Amino acid sequence: MNHTDSHRWRTIDIVVASVIAVAFGVIFWAWGLVWSATEGAFAFFPPAQTLLYGVWLMPAVLGGLVIRKPGAALYCETVAAVLSALLGSQWAGTVIPQGMVQGAGAELAFAAFRYRSFRLPTALLAGALTGLGAALFDFLVWNVEYDLTSYGIPYALLTIVSAAVVAGAGGWSLTRALATTGALDRFPAARDRAPI
Repeated sequence: MNHTDSHRWRTIDIVVASVIAVAFGVIFWAWGLVWSATEGAFAFFPPAQTLLYGVWLMPAVLGGLVIRKPGAALYCETVAAVLSALLGSQWAGTVIPQGMVQGAGAELAFAAFRYRSFRLPTALLAGALTGLGAALFDFLVWNVEYDLTSYGIPYALLTIVSAAVVAGAGGWSLTRALATTGALDRFPAARDRAPI
């Protein structure tokens, strides 16, 4: 199989990427409720709430790690964002371009390794770049009026940390866990599992 064929999407790739996206679209909608409910808990330092952000970035990394084809991270994050908007996200349709920017961050990480590295360091980078995309979007859309030093920079750094840990390490761990169940036997991710 040549390199171009390995990047061609199969029907099962589309189906599984869509399942990941739909599952996380529902999680996104629910996580928005958690975000709203916890605002008061972070009143002492509002940027710290971004430690919860990584959950919204998980499908980009998970999709990239499972599907391992160009566009998978972007597809999963964007479709999840579209579904959360359709379910009634409190941020409405703004989450759709936001999802695209976030998915593009993870996509850049996988593309940097030419879709050939799917180890933990790559997953951490994908998570961090997804977090960077999220923080940049938020700067331009939601946080324009906030002070850069006291709010913006801590917000960005904590978003990147949350994304690297929750979406990056979490997505990598979830991929390995799914592989051990046999759920990913039709994907290259299954080859990464340790023999039992």
